[in-house]
Amino acid sequence: MMKISTKGQYGLQALLDLAIYGADDYISLKSIAERQGMSDNYLEQLFASLKKNGLVESTRGAQGGYRLAKPSKEITVKQVLNALEGPLALVDCIIEGKESQCDRFECCVTRVVWQKIMENLNEVTDAITLADLVESYKNSKRSAGIEYYI
Repeated sequence: MMKISTKGQYGLQALLDLAIYGADDYISLKSIAERQGMSDNYLEQLFASLKKNGLVESTRGAQGGYRLAKPSKEITVKQVLNALEGPLALVDCIIEGKESQCDRFECCVTRVVWQKIMENLNEVTDAITLADLVESYKNSKRSAGIEYYI
């Protein structure tokens, strides 16, 4: 079973928090950790990967922290998950570059199913941006009048 780990889940939550609360400002990981109920040490590890993949940038000092490296409408869920989890796939043989690891690759009929699922998964995650999630958060908060979790 393919399952997104806490790296992917927490990383997406933390980036959404950053998009909501730090539109143009640097935000400390401690403040994200407090709002989201996460470990700031764990967030440091996640943000190192996010920074390496060009999704966030950082600065040091009293006003230091992290901010999105580009507008939220240009950051997709797929980019976040790939930065933290690696390529999304149900089975190894459909990951680019790993085809040759399976001796049945050329004659495998079920590979078509896994490939279609992966294509759809990639299409969906590539179509949803952080800006879309921010808008969903704002709409759900307005319509219900209660604080929704990210």
